[in-house]
Amino acid sequence: MNKPVNKNDNIILEITAMGSNGQGIGRYDGFAVFVPFTLVGETVNAHIIKVYNSYAVAKLIEVITASPHRVEPSCPVFGRCGGCALQHMDYAAQLEYKRIQVRDAMERIGGFSGVDVSPTVGMEQPLRYRNKGSFPFGRTNDGISWGLYAPRSHRLISIDDCIIERKEAVEAANAVREWASLCNVAVYNEETGDGVLRHVVIRTVSDGVSVTVVTTGALPHSDRLVELVRQHVPSVRSIVHNRNPLNTNVIMGSLNTLLYGEPSLCETICGTRFAVSVESFLQVNPIQAEVLYGLATDGLRVDESDYVIDLYCGIGTITLMLAKHAGRVLGIESVERAISDARRNADVNGISNVEFICGNAEDVLPKLIACGNSPTAISLDPPRKGADPAVLDAIIRSAVDRVAYVSCNPATLARDCSILRNGGYLVESVQPVDMFPMTHHVETVVQLVRKKPDTYIDITVDMDELNLTSSEAKATYDEIKNYIFDKHRVKVSSLYVAQVKQKHGIIERDCYNNSKKDNPKQPQCPPEKAKLIEEALRYFKMIP
Repeated sequence: MNKPVNKNDNIILEITAMGSNGQGIGRYDGFAVFVPFTLVGETVNAHIIKVYNSYAVAKLIEVITASPHRVEPSCPVFGRCGGCALQHMDYAAQLEYKRIQVRDAMERIGGFSGVDVSPTVGMEQPLRYRNKGSFPFGRTNDGISWGLYAPRSHRLISIDDCIIERKEAVEAANAVREWASLCNVAVYNEETGDGVLRHVVIRTVSDGVSVTVVTTGALPHSDRLVELVRQHVPSVRSIVHNRNPLNTNVIMGSLNTLLYGEPSLCETICGTRFAVSVESFLQVNPIQAEVLYGLATDGLRVDESDYVIDLYCGIGTITLMLAKHAGRVLGIESVERAISDARRNADVNGISNVEFICGNAEDVLPKLIACGNSPTAISLDPPRKGADPAVLDAIIRSAVDRVAYVSCNPATLARDCSILRNGGYLVESVQPVDMFPMTHHVETVVQLVRKKPDTYIDITVDMDELNLTSSEAKATYDEIKNYIFDKHRVKVSSLYVAQVKQKHGIIERDCYNNSKKDNPKQPQCPPEKAKLIEEALRYFKMIP
């Protein structure tokens, strides 16, 4: 087909939309052209660098008419390194861009019509938020350098600072660079496989700083390395040597050696302490992590009557937060070290109503459901590829009432929500959270509820004709709880229902009301929930 642009053409283009990776999009004679670092409403001069069948990619030459949302980037290498994509956009516009990305994915990929996506929850100070940095090393004209790779390449962009990283991470990277320069440590060359120093990985948590130096083999001058890192980063609590001899893009290998301090540190989130080891996954923005996890757990509205399964649980962040409210919680995670940390975290925080299983969610959950081990609520926080089809199928077969889905990828989130919708679930809320300011990435919490049939039909029945007393016309506990939730969006436990029924003289079995413990400390139904339960009992003609 004839295309209106060719490689190396210069064109004048009006930007009318934004792509999922933060690029501006315009149409030249109807042909889509992607131009990074441009904004909607701008007219730009662009240079075509690639042409495909249905679109082209161009490089920004000049902004002819600027958007009112354009700002001057704070970073001197913005546009060259691959760390940020939105520093040229004011922060309010970044939040709206991310909301639109989630909405468009839900509509275009998920097939949801007119879905209501809430405004993105942002940060008061959207810089220096990252608690983890992974920086490769290379050799430049200035000697040994650290930095980030240019977009879609392994070409190192040398930096001395990064405005979205904690200061401690920058200081640690500079200390490792100084060590390598002073001790003549050869930098790894990906093309030849020669050299020693590959990466430095830094975590900054509430307990202090962890520094992991990744090499191809033995670590030379380790004492000098420890000395320099401790000198540059007084808050360092852990220094680890990681060995990765493979010719791979994977940053870390499997062998760790502790050089100094503790093998793991602790981070505090929502009042709960979590052990964080070198391999552990932890959200890189602790301030927004509290927001994200709070939305996920609060939205499930669990109480002591609930049994919750937390899929892809990692070190147990959401799991332990749920356990503070639910009766029982099970966490499932495939990384053995993360499960070890999760169990330790439960012990450290004195949380006993939780257990963890190490295994793939797609293997473990279907077996649990097949054995009748069905929860009342499920939370899941899968990787970018989304949930495995077997996981989604097991959720649907479990007929669990409520699901909280946490996602870092709007596309796979929309796809999976569509599958759950087809399995009988309704999307109740969609809440984006800006976990990664200045980048195009966004986290989202979606609350889903199992669709229930319209079972509550107001029919007047003469009880005398049926020869039943009011107390004999009993609704089940689930029917009473579902009636209250469907009408008022409030969850009540079976225990509370039993207490109210007992108050009105309706005979109950001992198992609902009597604790088997010698010293029971049974929670009592709050007055506001008692009124809702009484309303349901009247609806079902169980009390006058």
